[in-house]
Amino acid sequence: MIRGAKILIQQQVNTQTMTVRYLRTSIIRPAQAAVAETPKPHQEENLSFVMNLFRGQVEHRQIFPYPRVLNEEQTETLQMLVDPTEKFFKEINNPAKNEELEKVEDNTIAGLWELGAFSLQVPQEFGGLGLTNTQYARLVEIVGANDLGVGITLGAHQSIGFKGILLYGTPEQKEKYLPKVSNGTWAAFCLTEPSSGSDAGSIKTRAELSPDGKHFIMNGSKIWISNGGLAEVMTVFAQTPVIDSKTGKTTDKVTAFIVQRSFGGVTSGPPEKKMGIKCSNTAEVYFDNVKIPVENVLGGVGNGFKVAMNILNNGRFGMAAALSGTMKTCIKKAVDFANQRKQFGQIITNFGGIQEKFARMAMLHYVTESMAYMISGNMDTGSQHYHLEAAISKCFASEAAWNVCDEAIQIMGGMGYMKETGLEKIMRDLRIFRIFEGTNDILRLFVALTGIQYAGAHLKELQSAFQNPTANLGLIFEEASKRVGRKVGWSSPPSMEPHIHKDLAQAASELAISVDSFGQSIEMVLIKYGKSIVNEQFILNRIADAVFDIYASAVVLSRASAALKEGGNTAQHEKLMAEGWTLEATQRVSVNLKMITSGKNLANFTKMSLISKNVFGAEGVVQLNPLKL
Repeated sequence: MIRGAKILIQQQVNTQTMTVRYLRTSIIRPAQAAVAETPKPHQEENLSFVMNLFRGQVEHRQIFPYPRVLNEEQTETLQMLVDPTEKFFKEINNPAKNEELEKVEDNTIAGLWELGAFSLQVPQEFGGLGLTNTQYARLVEIVGANDLGVGITLGAHQSIGFKGILLYGTPEQKEKYLPKVSNGTWAAFCLTEPSSGSDAGSIKTRAELSPDGKHFIMNGSKIWISNGGLAEVMTVFAQTPVIDSKTGKTTDKVTAFIVQRSFGGVTSGPPEKKMGIKCSNTAEVYFDNVKIPVENVLGGVGNGFKVAMNILNNGRFGMAAALSGTMKTCIKKAVDFANQRKQFGQIITNFGGIQEKFARMAMLHYVTESMAYMISGNMDTGSQHYHLEAAISKCFASEAAWNVCDEAIQIMGGMGYMKETGLEKIMRDLRIFRIFEGTNDILRLFVALTGIQYAGAHLKELQSAFQNPTANLGLIFEEASKRVGRKVGWSSPPSMEPHIHKDLAQAASELAISVDSFGQSIEMVLIKYGKSIVNEQFILNRIADAVFDIYASAVVLSRASAALKEGGNTAQHEKLMAEGWTLEATQRVSVNLKMITSGKNLANFTKMSLISKNVFGAEGVVQLNPLKL
């Protein structure tokens, strides 16, 4: 993932002399607009709210108004599924027993297949329920509220296991495999290897075309594969030799394959022993001269990296939905305890310290849930520009859920630490979510680098314009007028007010200022670092954190605005949460942007780098001189 982002940055971010000179003499500020710029005829308009933040622009169409995408029939269908699903997890599934057995109980698995839980989004003609992304998110939320181990079992099967067939499968592949994976045949997603965790492009598993051209012969292994010991149908990624049509040279590129265990040569190791999600099957999978029919190539030879990334991007919103359910459970357990617990003659909910904890837990849940249904709604309306938002939702949800669980334990004190309350199991289950399906560290870099690439392309367009100024006077004059207007105060930050309820106007103004400041900071970073920004991870991480806060604020302001407009009985509560979140988020944005432009902070990054190198050199904590006590 990061390798691909680096290549794109190096190819497209090019702030050379003419552009830099112009930008520096024009008060180094980004072009601002209330909506995305008009696309050139040869460009696809990008409707991503996050992507356009990197140009200091508010692209509102995918975020305002908050999506309401289910029609009456879809709503009725969903409600028909919600009640039995909740009843199933309360009455049939036993999380404690699943953990003790380190597998999901057989009766639970059978019941889930019968419910159709393993094929929620498979079209009905292939034996699935044919649900939309929003319907899927609602059911996944129920699973996350009850048993994350079962959630991983279900998600590894359909969210990534056979998702590639749904996204890229030929009609023949769909007809052959989707009925199977909808009716008792397990699926898995096989990407990770011992030497290629986040660097998916460096995998060692290989698939060579057979002499007769009818099969690929695969050899290699994969580790930490969810459902790896159960799956019959697997989406497997391997290096394949590809001839460049222009140069005639052969290079290795990743290709995706649909592999069946019954092809022969596919074996798996014993279930791994894990910290959490113990009931989900995790195992190594080995491929020894596996003969794969050429018609089982998925998405085209050499296109495996794209297939893998889109599968992961497509499924990430489901993680936010599941973890919003988990947070509800944690908050409910803590509330039940706090409403009964007396200390110093008072119920502890009277104490400001406890109230602050619950307020923050509620806001974290509100943001997470709002992100999940924002993105699912975008996807259901046909959006193709949600990948950065989905990555943010995965990072945000996994960190927010951890914090909420941790605070729930803290509120309950010693009782929260006891096994019987269930929070210690939730905490162990949660820890993996910041690691798998793209570590949060890599996804932060992915978001920052992809957005910077988009901003850099705009600067490159300006550079081209200056090379032929006579033919591009319109673009140059427009850009200059925006910058000069900023300098003398003729224009204001990009406005949020047309899209946000009037009762949230102050919060909207605060957010608009953050968007403006963010766009300026990105341009300054591009000019200072150019292509070398790919190596400045201290800075990239602060950029990502600022983006997370801006996007989260926009999402909750959108949802709260919808609630205020509709006049529901929770509208004022949502208004409070949106205002509270946005105020603190914009303060964090300001701090992070100062950290990437302040010489003092940049110098401190250098100090941290040197400290870490001392630790590396000492192979642990540096042995200090003895204390004189």
